[in-house]
Amino acid sequence: MSTITDIAPARSRALWRAGVVLAIVVACDQVTKAAVRANLVQGDVRHVFPGLELVDARNSGVAFGLLSGGQTLVPVLIGIAVAALVAYFIRHLGRPGLWLPTGLLLGGALGNLIDRVRGDAVVDFIKPVLWPAFNVADAAITVGILSLLVVIYRSAPRE
Repeated sequence: MSTITDIAPARSRALWRAGVVLAIVVACDQVTKAAVRANLVQGDVRHVFPGLELVDARNSGVAFGLLSGGQTLVPVLIGIAVAALVAYFIRHLGRPGLWLPTGLLLGGALGNLIDRVRGDAVVDFIKPVLWPAFNVADAAITVGILSLLVVIYRSAPRE
């Protein structure tokens, strides 16, 4: 049987790991966006290789430009989603692996929030063929959602 002293270090490690992932995502996101702002003019397109371009696109909405122009609605919805994620994480700190999707999701949200505060729009720059442009924060959010589903599924009680 676990004691409080056995559980506390595991929960502390989960918080620490989520924080490290968050910091790495925000750092990578902001460094790459700064490089784009320094080396591309908004609207520029640089062909990297067939099927992939670097662009300087701005997105004032959420995924795929949805809710574009929703200067009040977008931050409110993001705030609600972040608050729900943090509450879920705190309630389930002992769930194995939950720190990874939490760090990815919070890091992605914070990376894009920094852009919104700085200039009312998110800098997107990775442009695959037939897909909207995105950035490191968006990729972290996507991987975070998928890994959150895996963590929840793997820890769900089986019949």
